[in-house]
Amino acid sequence: MNDRQAQPKIGTLYGVGAGPGDPELLTVKGLRLLQQAAVVAFPAGIGGKPGVAQQIVAPWVQSHQTQLALEFSYVQDDAVLTAAWEKAARYVWQYLAQGQDVVFVSEGDVSFYSTFTYLAQTLQQQQPTARVETIPGISSPMAAAAMMGLPLTVRSQRLMVLPALYTVADLETAIAHADVIVLMKVSSVYEQIWAVLQRHQLLQHSYVVERATLPNQVIYADLRDRPTLELPYFSLLIVQVNPGQ
Repeated sequence: MNDRQAQPKIGTLYGVGAGPGDPELLTVKGLRLLQQAAVVAFPAGIGGKPGVAQQIVAPWVQSHQTQLALEFSYVQDDAVLTAAWEKAARYVWQYLAQGQDVVFVSEGDVSFYSTFTYLAQTLQQQQPTARVETIPGISSPMAAAAMMGLPLTVRSQRLMVLPALYTVADLETAIAHADVIVLMKVSSVYEQIWAVLQRHQLLQHSYVVERATLPNQVIYADLRDRPTLELPYFSLLIVQVNPGQ
């Protein structure tokens, strides 16, 4: 008999991409892990309301599972962001240290501009023995293209994706080098972007998709007569710079 005390089992943190919005677009593997885990975590919503990821997986979460709404700050202050990630990582570790697996769900794919990246990195900095696994999901550009009924790219087309914090200069560079451009979370800069696309005569080859795959999804095709749009946060714009290539 081994006299040494058995090492306590440590749970695994799984990052599961919940997809763009339709609960049926969660992967089979993601769903299995989600329903097997003792704890399901997700970014907390704003103003006490359920967050997007929480709403996506709500049909699949079971009553006996612990649900953790983790607070993340939606600001650009590095100190505030870091403090939020550290607090969330400590909270998750309490469950992992007890041997419980935690599934953290995030909309889209957990490696694509996702909060999960910061949570996982911070956890592993605090607890080097922590186990983390990433389960990919369907990201919004792929979902938006599917809802439009168009391929995102074909043949040798070059794709460029710009995150929310881009500038007009970034878009100009993308137009010069890419065949297809995806602008994420375009709502706050739409009018500036519209002017650039007008100057390059690309409005007729541009599409806005709001809330892709959800029941209240809206698609705008050919933006020439839409210099202003009141768009929700989860909106993206796809530009076919060279549609015939």
